[in-house]
Amino acid sequence: RIAVPFVLLIVLSVLGTGAYLGNLFRQRSIDNLQASLSSTARLLAASLDSATFREAHAELLDRRAKEWAQALDVRVTLIAADGTVLGESDQDRSLMENHGDRPEVIQALAAGQGSSIRFSETLGFDTLYTATALLHNGAPVGVVRLSVPLREVNANLAAMRNATIAVSLLVAVLAVLIAILIANRTTRPLRELTESTRKIAGGTLTDRLRLTTQDEVGDLARAFNHMSDQLVRQISALETERSKLEAILEQMNSGVIIVDQEGNVNLMNGTAEKLFDVPSTAVGRSLVEISRDHNVVELWDMARETRRAQVLTLERPQQRDHLQVVAIPLGGTLAGLSLLHFQDMTRMRRLERVRRDFISNISHELRTPLASLKALTETLVNGALEDPPAARRFLTRIETEVDALTLMVQELLELARIESGSVPLERHTVSPCKLIREASERLHLQAERGGLNIIVDCEDHLPEVLADPPRIEQVILNLLHNAIKFTPSDGQVMISAWQNMQTIVFKISDTGVGIPADDLPRIFERFYKADRARSGGGTGLGLAIAKHLVELHEGAIWAESTPGRGSSFFFTLPVA
Repeated sequence: RIAVPFVLLIVLSVLGTGAYLGNLFRQRSIDNLQASLSSTARLLAASLDSATFREAHAELLDRRAKEWAQALDVRVTLIAADGTVLGESDQDRSLMENHGDRPEVIQALAAGQGSSIRFSETLGFDTLYTATALLHNGAPVGVVRLSVPLREVNANLAAMRNATIAVSLLVAVLAVLIAILIANRTTRPLRELTESTRKIAGGTLTDRLRLTTQDEVGDLARAFNHMSDQLVRQISALETERSKLEAILEQMNSGVIIVDQEGNVNLMNGTAEKLFDVPSTAVGRSLVEISRDHNVVELWDMARETRRAQVLTLERPQQRDHLQVVAIPLGGTLAGLSLLHFQDMTRMRRLERVRRDFISNISHELRTPLASLKALTETLVNGALEDPPAARRFLTRIETEVDALTLMVQELLELARIESGSVPLERHTVSPCKLIREASERLHLQAERGGLNIIVDCEDHLPEVLADPPRIEQVILNLLHNAIKFTPSDGQVMISAWQNMQTIVFKISDTGVGIPADDLPRIFERFYKADRARSGGGTGLGLAIAKHLVELHEGAIWAESTPGRGSSFFFTLPVA
């Protein structure tokens, strides 16, 4: 900073002075040469007879031009008023074009004297042209033009320019050396101060300045060391508080976002990043860009304006979740900032819905058998016991209803055990075809009684699966039982299996009544029955049990159906 400006100033000054002197020298040289040529041209014009200055005497004029050029060491051109060349010292005049459009000729004919500098195709250099008019009775009858190349002027100017550059370089070198010596002595303490400061800024907080001078720089070093000690203590305290805050925020199951007065996000924990599917680099963006919901922005704006906490329950259909949002304006040193707290209420809402559905469904399922039992017992009490055949029939009906209730309770207990994870799986390798064939054989008689045909399609070379055979057989039996139940006589039930990458896909299809499209997404819910299924009895828990058992085996289960054309149920098991 000290050396470079001075060096540039000196070099630019020398170069500027040299450029000015060079231009001045060139202009003075050209002016002197022009004055000399003008005087000579006037003398030559005075020696000519204006009456003979015409085309008829061109030979004489041409000889004179050559003689004068040889004597004066200049180029001489004699030009008529109409631009015709009457005499030329360096070229054949008869081959030369009309010179009436030359600037110096035009000036001489108009003002008596003219000059110009331009590149000469004949000489191959920049050339100075000077012209003087030849008058007859006050009117110009021709022009005497002298010209010389500016080689010598340019050569002298180039030599001067080279000398100027050489002097500039020499002065620059000397200036650099002197400036470096002065700058080094002046800035050595500051460089040491800068180096120590850079180390502290880079994180080496234990580094201290070791300047022992008693001048202003020494005072600055001592003040900086004191400031560094204070900075270390403050940074340590801030790091501790920041670590506590980060640990708390990252361990929270709720999303936390802090927004400034302009609506830009200043802080966001990992849970909030997952809720809104944004990277950690999203800090700094606007709240509307991150949340993509105008309700959240309006809640923040209301809390900011009213300076009171605001609460909102937000449902996001695309994400299929529910959020409880609390916007709290902050105060104190955080005045102007607002804290947004996002709590995922999806699981709680789902549990509430499941609880309501469970109570509603179990109440509905228990109402019919309990009402039947009450009616039957009242009938028996009111006199049916005195009629043995009727009493036996009613007792048989009671036994049937009790069996249905018992089955429902058993399936509820089974489903509860499976959902709680308390059902142990004894998995080992087993052939998919073996599972299919054993299940189809168990329901073969039931299918025959219903006038149905079970078709098994399974290739023996399929790889084995890792499964608990009784549990998977329970799944297949449940699906087969439903297929037989809802398929009319002369229908067909097919069970098949094939490999898809690292899984075995099982398919149980029928040609029965099918499942309406509105019911298809809910058939694996507890107690859910399509309208056609309700007429066929059952607890509505079989598919829910099948779904949980398949998922315990790390598989998936789904259904496809077209009403009136049958249904197809699929589930997968991983290859062993």
